[in-house]
Amino acid sequence: MCELLGMECNVPTDIVFSFSGLCQRGGKTGPHADGWGLSFYEGYAARVFLEPTPAAESPLARFLSQNPIKTMLAIGHVRKRTRGPTSLANTHPFARELWGRHWVFAHNGTLPRVRQRKLGRFTPIGTTDSEYAFCVLLEELRRTFDDYPRRPSELWQVVANVGARLAKDGTFNFLLGDGRHLFARCGTRLCYIIRQAPFGLAHLADDDLAVDFSAVTTPRDRVAVVATAPLTKNETWTQGKPGEMWVFDHGRLLATLPSGAPDRRPARASREPRATAARGLTA
Repeated sequence: MCELLGMECNVPTDIVFSFSGLCQRGGKTGPHADGWGLSFYEGYAARVFLEPTPAAESPLARFLSQNPIKTMLAIGHVRKRTRGPTSLANTHPFARELWGRHWVFAHNGTLPRVRQRKLGRFTPIGTTDSEYAFCVLLEELRRTFDDYPRRPSELWQVVANVGARLAKDGTFNFLLGDGRHLFARCGTRLCYIIRQAPFGLAHLADDDLAVDFSAVTTPRDRVAVVATAPLTKNETWTQGKPGEMWVFDHGRLLATLPSGAPDRRPARASREPRATAARGLTA
């Protein structure tokens, strides 16, 4: 299937370290060579970089890994296609406007029956079940609320409920950004880490790369990173329970909500990433 990467923090932060690790899984240490994407929020607007080529071989991905772009919220993805051909239109993450803000979505899994569900204002550009599910989710939000809810917890609950319903169609691990929160649903496999003081040295699991976060942060910084599998080999990541959804805001885990029973279709086991030693270089 695919691999997900999300970052949400309380101060503008770059994602070059984590994205460097993800890129290796895009065709080098992992089989996810059918496209990659990375989005950065600036307020409620998101800039999205997409390519239907292996991230491990991409000059653009290498450029983003070497040139920090500060953001409060980022979502990345490397694809191993299961539904829909390899193309720009089928490359995650997907973005749409609702209530004057960009919503960004990336999915890991397969939803064979999702096209039986009706669409509304939002329609797919490509042919993936992932983008179709994103359109269904956004339509449910649009129909439920007239505008962005004054009580964000009401929004969280609807996202969790829609996630539970769509998971009945197959496997539904996803990341969703709304310019403020990062939503992360674990259908089969997902994990997170919150980096905060005291910071230490972190080593990527998939590349000969390390960073001493104590040298590039302040004691007030807090960064949440979500991934399909741990990106580092010397840190403790929290593994998600299938059927739960996390909500992150300002680098904190604000809520863990039930989001249905464990998904019906188990994720295929992926190859363990190779572990190598260090070099210096930020979440």
